[in-house]
Amino acid sequence: MNTMNFKTWKGVASLLSAAMLALTLAGCGTTTTNEGTGTSQPAQEQSQEQAQTDLKTQYPLTVTDATGESFTFDKAPAKIVSVSPAETESLFALGLDEQIVGVSDYDDYPEAATTKPKMGGVSKPNEESIIAAEADIVFTGISMSKESVKKLRDLGITIFKTDPKSVDDVINNIETFGKITDHQEKAQEIITQMKKDVADVTEAVKAVKPEEKKKVYVEFSPGWTVGKGEFMDELITLAGGNNVASDLTGWNQINEENIIASNPDVILYANDVVENNKTLDQIIKARSGWDQITAVKNDAVIGLDANLLSRPGPRVTQGLKEVAKAIYPDLFK
Repeated sequence: MNTMNFKTWKGVASLLSAAMLALTLAGCGTTTTNEGTGTSQPAQEQSQEQAQTDLKTQYPLTVTDATGESFTFDKAPAKIVSVSPAETESLFALGLDEQIVGVSDYDDYPEAATTKPKMGGVSKPNEESIIAAEADIVFTGISMSKESVKKLRDLGITIFKTDPKSVDDVINNIETFGKITDHQEKAQEIITQMKKDVADVTEAVKAVKPEEKKKVYVEFSPGWTVGKGEFMDELITLAGGNNVASDLTGWNQINEENIIASNPDVILYANDVVENNKTLDQIIKARSGWDQITAVKNDAVIGLDANLLSRPGPRVTQGLKEVAKAIYPDLFK
């Protein structure tokens, strides 16, 4: 285990795995007396005060990241770098604008992220820039390999990696970020909305019978799709669809013949992709034999906001809602 002292730029290791926040409410349904004052205080007020206390991070705090490294925080980090767009969105959503001193070259949301110093790419960031930023902690996500994380740690960079495979993983990460930074109350606000989004979608599609569920194919980059075990696959499932690539695991290059044979009812694609002056839907429709796919014949090839579709951050449940609307438009009028 490593101990982080934020007075100096230390650290060769990483942090955290999402831990669930437990709220302990006191004195329900009774009236209690404050010792030494002789005055009584309603139980509801005490419960509210207790809840506020529970949402205040108690340091030292020890957490573990997706690589298994554990870290102990003596206090909230004062300077933060994020080299993952999803993590950057989460940190800004928590209200950490002032603490963020660097982001990746691809971070474009929220608008404030575009004004931050750039730290290079998401898979191989600029090591010199990160070291110069003197951040207390660096956050990275699904795009950086464990090998790259280790290399940065070997340089003395304190880096925490996430690897969310589900919406719950995203929620847990946001909860943990809130604990680390002592922004737990805001984290709970975000999580409450995300859970509501999921509940709204699952309620809307629950009446869809198994035999009526639509077959869905998603392409987020030319020739690439997603199989089971990743959050993007779960978005399709939560939205009441069947992913035609669910026989695969993880991120995969497609087999065009297999997609034709699976005959999806709906094709979803990232709407910001352009290759050789062609948009992704044009690329998809131009493939040999794909004009016989039901989704193409029925004009059910639907572009979605690439960031909502592919970033496992606080807007991922907005992405879920868009996926559900695309698959079952009649249920989301």
